[in-house]
Amino acid sequence: MELKHGGQILVDQLKAHGVHRVFSVPGESFLAALDGLYESGIENIVCRHEGGAAMMAEAMGKMTGRPGVAFVTRGPGATNASSGVHVAMQDSTPMILFVGQIARGHRDREAFQEVDYRAMFAPLAKWVAEVDDTARLPEYIARAFHLATSGRPGPVVLALPEDMLSRSAEVADARPAPRVVASSVARAAGEIGDRIARAERPLVIVGGPHWSPNAANDLAEFAQAWSLPVALGFRRQDYIDNRHPNYVGDLNVGINPKLAARVKDADLLLVLGSRLGDIETQGYTLINPAAPSQVICHVHADADELGRVYSPDLGVVAAAPDMIGALAALDAVSCDDAWVNAGRQDYLDWLSPKQTPGAVKLENVVTWLSENLDENAIMTNGAGNYAAFLHRYFSYKQYGTQLAPTSGSMGYGFPAAISAKLEHPGRTVVCMAGDGCFQMTLNELSTAAQHGAAVIVIICNNGRYGTIRMHQEKTYPARVSGTDLANPDFAALARAYGGHGEVVQSDADFPAAFRRARAAGTLAVIELKLDPEMLSTGQTVSQARAAGQA
Repeated sequence: MELKHGGQILVDQLKAHGVHRVFSVPGESFLAALDGLYESGIENIVCRHEGGAAMMAEAMGKMTGRPGVAFVTRGPGATNASSGVHVAMQDSTPMILFVGQIARGHRDREAFQEVDYRAMFAPLAKWVAEVDDTARLPEYIARAFHLATSGRPGPVVLALPEDMLSRSAEVADARPAPRVVASSVARAAGEIGDRIARAERPLVIVGGPHWSPNAANDLAEFAQAWSLPVALGFRRQDYIDNRHPNYVGDLNVGINPKLAARVKDADLLLVLGSRLGDIETQGYTLINPAAPSQVICHVHADADELGRVYSPDLGVVAAAPDMIGALAALDAVSCDDAWVNAGRQDYLDWLSPKQTPGAVKLENVVTWLSENLDENAIMTNGAGNYAAFLHRYFSYKQYGTQLAPTSGSMGYGFPAAISAKLEHPGRTVVCMAGDGCFQMTLNELSTAAQHGAAVIVIICNNGRYGTIRMHQEKTYPARVSGTDLANPDFAALARAYGGHGEVVQSDADFPAAFRRARAAGTLAVIELKLDPEMLSTGQTVSQARAAGQA
């Protein structure tokens, strides 16, 4: 065995686990790791803020199903990166964050930038550890990759004391852990099929991690053969082609009221992969945690998630793709067509645009994108009032075309778009962001420019934190506090970074502006000047205020 310093051992272990790209903000606490990356063949994407780096790594984990990897320095670097770790935890995304740490001999002195990472990240990550022995790096890293992907996937944080990382050792690489498939999936699928056959109003709810193109195809075949309506979880809208005749909508914060009623009216819920969180259940109101009126068949890869909130009538520990594959192989027993057809019509009716004020109507912009983008184009977004338009009016055609945080994190869409464009340079990647959302991570314009990520950013500029303003007007009408924004010239900012930038002030101008942005071949920003009165509910701010005063 060759004598290597800890940074080289770490990087060799990343290569053994198939890592080809990492995201980082450099720090002196992990210089040995940066040295290990030199000439390693692993691309190091240098970011401008640790939050952006962590979100890019999280997006990588979402896209590939393998842990996205980020490196940040100690103290402020780690605290900045915590936002991306939180996204990965709530979104069940495999991710590994490596954090530089003070030298071991200085612990518990409150040395420069010292933090107890086990305490700090304990509620945010699946596992947090600090590597004290250089020779054990392969063991820790192999365990990190295993835990990040096993059961319910999530983030792992490994702290790397700088003196441990620079020390040398002779070690062998640890082999990646094999994937384990539950042996009882076929038997459980048969029992689920029997229960569906006895139901009058079954509804399939799909979400969570582990999904794939094959799983999307199996779901489409299963739903059609059995005549089952399919609803998708919050920001998992690309798990089935939205044009499929059995797709009935998504369970998001601005849910179709008729879909909400359908969840309540169902007599059986087949839940595949979703945790049935508060967004999907509208604050746990659509399904009563104490006494559900629906029979619940819950399939999840993590046994701890079965019964966490809802006690299922049938709980199965399995990854959702494994189960849907087994279900698709069953002999079909067709359910009531009227039930699924009514759900589908409710969804189609919901797609009809509800007009908002202003010369630029976001419902029209999103509808145009839905009808004109390539089917494999990737849409990303963060959080804000604008996102509701994307959820309602954009039709996702294939798996792997939506990157959005179920955690509701602002600022996510732009780093995710950069990560997506680097992973899929031949595909169109569009980030939709609010003016407030974009300014959370707009410094990554420099990252996009440096690494040639030609993303297209559509900024919905209404001069305010729109979602908070909407709730503010309803709850404290006419008492505006803390929701107005002073914004830069976003188009000029894009040009300052060497990109393309322009402003759109009417619907008619958007298609041509988008085509110019796509043809530019570089990062591009299209700023939409929206009417400040516009709200995703279809109300105006004035109407929301009046409703609050009534």
